[in-house]
Amino acid sequence: MTYVWIAVAAVVGFVIGMLIKRGMAETKIQEAEEQAKRILKDAERDADTKKKELLLEAKDKLYQQRSDFEKEVKDRRNEIAAVEKRHLQKEEHLDKKSDQLDKRDTDLTNKEREQANREKAISDKEQRYEEGIQEQKKQLERIAGMSTEEAKRELVNRMEEEARHEAAKSIKRIEEEAKSTAGAKSKEIISLAIQRYSSDYVAESTVSLVNLPNDEMKGRIIGREGRNIRALEAATGIDLIIDDTPQAVIVSGFDPVRREVAKIAIERLMADGRIHPGRIEEIVEKIKKELDDTMREEGEKAVFDLALHGIHPEIVRLIGRLKYRTSYGQNVLMHSREVAFLAGVMAAELGVDVKLAKRAGLLHDLGKAVDHEIEGTHSSIGFDIAKKYGENPKVLNAIISHHGDEEASCVESVLVAAADALSAARPGARRETLETYVKRLEKLEEISSSFKGVEKTFAIQAGREIRVIVKPEDVDDVYASQISREIARKIEEEMAYPGQIKVTVIREARYVEYAK
Repeated sequence: MTYVWIAVAAVVGFVIGMLIKRGMAETKIQEAEEQAKRILKDAERDADTKKKELLLEAKDKLYQQRSDFEKEVKDRRNEIAAVEKRHLQKEEHLDKKSDQLDKRDTDLTNKEREQANREKAISDKEQRYEEGIQEQKKQLERIAGMSTEEAKRELVNRMEEEARHEAAKSIKRIEEEAKSTAGAKSKEIISLAIQRYSSDYVAESTVSLVNLPNDEMKGRIIGREGRNIRALEAATGIDLIIDDTPQAVIVSGFDPVRREVAKIAIERLMADGRIHPGRIEEIVEKIKKELDDTMREEGEKAVFDLALHGIHPEIVRLIGRLKYRTSYGQNVLMHSREVAFLAGVMAAELGVDVKLAKRAGLLHDLGKAVDHEIEGTHSSIGFDIAKKYGENPKVLNAIISHHGDEEASCVESVLVAAADALSAARPGARRETLETYVKRLEKLEEISSSFKGVEKTFAIQAGREIRVIVKPEDVDDVYASQISREIARKIEEEMAYPGQIKVTVIREARYVEYAK
């Protein structure tokens, strides 16, 4: 029974559970249906809202597109209108040009017709004039008793004479105008350059004096049977003069390098005390090497003092060698340094290349360092050396043209030539023998006296000026100016001189009458 009841209870419980589950399922289904209805309603509501939004958005896009389209249409219409306007303007312009061309053609036709008529009239007049001229020529020939060719020659001669006279007047006027400005400016620049450079010059001679501690040293220098003095002269290539001059030996020779070697050698030998041929040769060789170093140092010093750079070492050595080279007694290295400075000052005043002017001035006499070893003028030798070591073409031109061997091609070359003349012409800078001096004065007077109309000539200012007195009855003022130029040109062609020579032509007419 127990099992039965349990079974019955189980069945009843199962039935009740099924009923409960069924009720719950129906409840869930009902809830699900209600929820589905709510979702459907919400979906419909959302769909309506979305639809309205899409419609509004579509309307906005349509409106925007319509506005853009209308704007584009408007722009196109404006462009078309502008193009049409330009076309209309071009058509009007072309119409005007066409009218103008038509008018011009008409005018040209009329002008050509008028020109043809004018040319015909001119031709007729020329023919009549030619006939009249021929008739006048015949009458003139008959009256003057001269042929046409003779009259032409006479007329040409007179015109040439008048033209020459007028040209001389014009040249004189132009020269006076140029001198009034250029003369003052050039004097200012040159005086400034000279004032800014001050150096003492002592003319060097061909002898050097070596002081001795006592007269007994003369015997030691001569040596037994003169062997020491012969060895010294053979090693140095100079002459030793030992005379009655107290405590002194004279070293004589034209080569300043050899004189310097001999002078230093004697001083070293006296200090050393060992004076014999072997020691002499040893000392002389040593001093020659020391002088090579000294010359290089002097060249480097000159380059450094002038603030120049990039000069080849071989050229620097040759510059230093100029210290022992003289020209008319003037030390060439000192002269070259002075020319470089003067050229640099004048270049600065004129606004041209100062460094280039200094460089050219320093190297202008470079050939004098080796002109006793190489044939040719010192300017051509210096030109070849500078060209070999790659110097600037303007520097090369300054070297070759500073004595007029070639024409100056740049301002720096002219400045170097002027500075060279200034340095050489300074008082005391160079020495000149009396014989050479007198010959130069005589040559100046001879050249000046060779011109027609010259009465007297006087060389003054140590040959720096020549004054020429002309005959007033044979030479007028214009021809006097022409004579001065021709004398100066002839002096330049036939003479060699330092600096410049002033030519002054004097024409004076005196008329004397006595009242009785």
